[in-house]
Amino acid sequence: MASSLELYIMPGCPYCHKVLAFMERNGITLPLHDITANPDDRATLARVGGKVQVPCLFINGTPLYESDDIITHLASHA
Repeated sequence: MASSLELYIMPGCPYCHKVLAFMERNGITLPLHDITANPDDRATLARVGGKVQVPCLFINGTPLYESDDIITHLASHA
């Protein structure tokens, strides 16, 4: 069964760019949520994740933080 993945980002975040660059190099596309452009996305990140920290990869609704951890997860499941 495939995981449901969504990535929460901010355009000015260097760690977000690191994850996005990895995704681009590896042909990975995910639904992206820019928390600076959409207040609902920011509220969801705060409510579900307990903090407003990006990048955050939601895996079946469970947050995973830290760019290196996200890249490791994507690399092992792509």
